[in-house]
Amino acid sequence: MPNRLVVVGGGAAGMSAASAARRVDPGLEIVVLESSGYAAYGLCGIPYYLAGLVERAEDLVAYPATYFREHRRLDLRLRATAVELDPDRRTVQYTQDGRTHRLGYSALIVTTGGVPTVFPLPGVPADRVFTIRTLEDAISLRSLLDAGRVGRALIVGAGYIGLEMAESFAARGCAVTVVEMLDRVLANFDAPVAELVEKHVREHVDLRLGTDVKKALAEPDLAPDIVVLSAGVRPAATIAATAGAETGPGGALLVDDRMRTSLPDVWAAGDCVAAYHRVLDAPAFVPLGPAANKAGRVAGTVAAGGDASFAGIVGTAVIKVFELEVARTGLTLAEAQAAGLDARATDVVSRSRAKYYPGVEPVHVRLVHEAHGRLLGAQLVAREGAAKRVDVVAAALYSGMGVADLHSFDLSYAPPYSPVYDPLTVAAQAAIANLEVAR
Repeated sequence: MPNRLVVVGGGAAGMSAASAARRVDPGLEIVVLESSGYAAYGLCGIPYYLAGLVERAEDLVAYPATYFREHRRLDLRLRATAVELDPDRRTVQYTQDGRTHRLGYSALIVTTGGVPTVFPLPGVPADRVFTIRTLEDAISLRSLLDAGRVGRALIVGAGYIGLEMAESFAARGCAVTVVEMLDRVLANFDAPVAELVEKHVREHVDLRLGTDVKKALAEPDLAPDIVVLSAGVRPAATIAATAGAETGPGGALLVDDRMRTSLPDVWAAGDCVAAYHRVLDAPAFVPLGPAANKAGRVAGTVAAGGDASFAGIVGTAVIKVFELEVARTGLTLAEAQAAGLDARATDVVSRSRAKYYPGVEPVHVRLVHEAHGRLLGAQLVAREGAAKRVDVVAAALYSGMGVADLHSFDLSYAPPYSPVYDPLTVAAQAAIANLEVAR
């Protein structure tokens, strides 16, 4: 068997893994199989490319394929789709250019990412239905926008991607309708927070909650030129799961802190895995880019013979929704209660700046905590300052702190950036009072 590392998937996690492995072992043969025509591109930048804020698709690519091949000596094979993994024979079968190939490995890393939820839409031509998971998708959609062929866009789903896409199309002058089966936007936020976002979204686009997309399409006033499906993502773990790898939440692959799967000499990283969640103390499927990059680096290091470990996640995310910053970290109240925790929420509205400084905006903060004061999570909505502050709470969660610790933090102050009592300090004080009332 050749001393060969095969990486299945050339996205953020895959190229981080391959590059880390090269640093550990300069002589190792490393093959990367990527099903699309691009590797190592910024998936999260696609909405801004569609909006025209990013001029060229190539600007989203970290490095061209030639760089990886020539400077990092990685055998990067584009449009190569892995279809079967045989852990007993240590081979992976893949298709490329209409041919089937079989490749042996001494170590293998699965970084196959996530798969968007798709379903047929009667009456809508297939070439006008898009998902936003590859750069090719984005290039095709941008060409329609640039040609002025999208007057009305229908977005299916009001989660992260759906709301980002709604803003992108609105920025291009399109009439936008967002259809969501649930009765709220951002299902992974608590309802009181989501309601703030919903109100803002309605100021910009046609938002229809509790609506079935197929029924909506039957309405004569809709008639979209394109439909974007953003109704959720599931882990693309089939190739490893079919080979016998253990799976967990949502069907994602289970890994240890070295990113090893249950299969011998097979690692995994990125949106196809259930990473260790430090607040839950259990695996969780939370597909986000920063964790994918870090976990990929760990997988590549260990698979090549080095030593590294992944400390886990707390589920930190921020999204721009028109003029709002919407952020979360840790657990929502609903998630904490579903996990059996004795959780409660404390809500406050504070200020982004000193009250006398021009441009001051409200900052909505929800802290989620246990009855005895352990911090479980936070959600923030503001026109400014939410992105900055959610990272403070993420650091507290990572360290296992409580609301009293958060209240004690020595946070920065200057009138243009924060009041003397930062919104997080105000929220922590209210949470402490909440605990005392509950005693």
